[in-house]
Amino acid sequence: MSTESTISVEDAVAVPFFKKIPISIERGKGVYVWTEEGTRLMDFTAGWGVTCLGHTHPVIIQALREQSETIMQNPNSGLTYSPARARLLSLMRQILPANLTRVFFSNSGAEANDAAIKLARKVTGRPGVVSCEQGFHGRTVGTLSATGQAAHRERFNVLVPHHAFVPYDDIPALKKSLTSHVAAVIIEPIQGEGGVQIPSKGCLEEVHGLCKGNGSLLIVDEIQTGFCRTGPMFAIESSPGVRPDFLTMAKGIAGGFPLGAFAISEEVSGRIETGDHGGTYSGNPLGCAVAYAVIKYLIDNRIGEGVTAKGRIIREELDRWRESHPELIVDVRGRGLLLAIEFKEERMAASIADHCLAHGLIVRQTQGRMIRLFPSLTITESEIAEGLAILHQAVRALRAERLAPSARGMGSNLYRLLKNSPFPS
Repeated sequence: MSTESTISVEDAVAVPFFKKIPISIERGKGVYVWTEEGTRLMDFTAGWGVTCLGHTHPVIIQALREQSETIMQNPNSGLTYSPARARLLSLMRQILPANLTRVFFSNSGAEANDAAIKLARKVTGRPGVVSCEQGFHGRTVGTLSATGQAAHRERFNVLVPHHAFVPYDDIPALKKSLTSHVAAVIIEPIQGEGGVQIPSKGCLEEVHGLCKGNGSLLIVDEIQTGFCRTGPMFAIESSPGVRPDFLTMAKGIAGGFPLGAFAISEEVSGRIETGDHGGTYSGNPLGCAVAYAVIKYLIDNRIGEGVTAKGRIIREELDRWRESHPELIVDVRGRGLLLAIEFKEERMAASIADHCLAHGLIVRQTQGRMIRLFPSLTITESEIAEGLAILHQAVRALRAERLAPSARGMGSNLYRLLKNSPFPS
C-alpha cells in the first residue's frame, strides 16, 4: 500500500476518534520509525510512553517468538496456571513496593484503574472517589468519571456518581474533601496527560497520611510514570513512606505489547472474594513473557540510572532555551524522560509540533500549550542531540516567525514536506 491508500482506507472505515497526523508508519527500530515511502523520523513519544525499549527491540522479538511457539492463551484462561505468568509475578514482587504483595494483569491501564476503583468501593463499602483536577485515568465510563479534565467528561451524559475533584498538590482541599463516604483517592505521582505536573516535596506523603486517617484507600496511578520512565522503577520511590493500597501499571510494562496490571496490599487482598474481578486475557502467557523480558532488561541493564542521566541532559538544554526565549517559553518541567515545554500560546506549541514533524521529529502537543517529550528509555546521547537540534530549530523558527508575521503557516503542508525530507531512508 501507499500512504495515500492507507489514509484513504482508515479515514473511510475506522471510527473517527482521532484527528490524525497525515503520515503512515510502516516500521520502526530503536528511536526511529519509517513511513511507507521510506522517510525516516525520530519518535520522541515512544507510542505515548509505551515503547520503553524502543521499536522492535530484540528481547521483545525473542520473547514473542519463543512464547508464541509454546502457547499464547491458556485453556479456561485465568482458571489455569501458567509458568510464564508465574515467572512474571515473581519478578513483579521484586520490584514493587514491599507492602504490595498481590498482582492482577489486565489489558490496559484504563482497565487497571477501573478495577482498582471498583474494588476500593467494594472493600470499603463506601461510594466516594476523590481525584485531582487535570488528572487522567482512562476512557472507560468508570475511569472517565475519575478523570479531572472536564473536556473529556462533559461530552457524555451518564457518568458514575460520587466522584469529587480537588486541585493537584492542594493538601487543604484534599483534607476538606475526605468525608466518611470516600472509598479512595486516586492520584498520579506526576501528572502526565495533565501537562507533566510534579507535586511539591512531601505532598504524596501527606496524601497517604490523610487517606490512612480517614479510612480511605490510596490508589497510585503509575501507568505513565512506571517502569523507569522517571528514573526509578516507580516514581513513588521518590516519596519514601508512601504505602499505596493499589498501584496501577501499563504502558512501559511490556514495551509495546498491550498489557496492564494492578498490585494490592495483603490487607486489601484479604477482603476480596472469588468473582470480584476477572478477564479473558488476564495474564495470558504471551503478554506475560514479553513483560518479563522487558522488565528483566530494565533491571539487568540499569536503565533507570541512564534515564536519570539522560533526563538531566535534556532538562539542562531546555532550561537554556527558556532563559534565551522567555517571550516564547513559559516553563520547562519534568523528571527523567518525562518532560514538558510550556509555551505562551497554544498556536506556538502547534507550530513547534508541525515544524518538528516536517523536519523529521515526532513530538506530542499536550494540554494546548505544551510539548511533551517522552522518548524511548534506551535513547542514546547522540540521538538526544539529534532530536534536540530539530526541536531547537523549531523554537528558533518560531521566534523568527514572530518577528516576521507574514512567514506564518510553516507547517501547513506536512505531507509535501515529509516527502522531500532530508533525512535518510
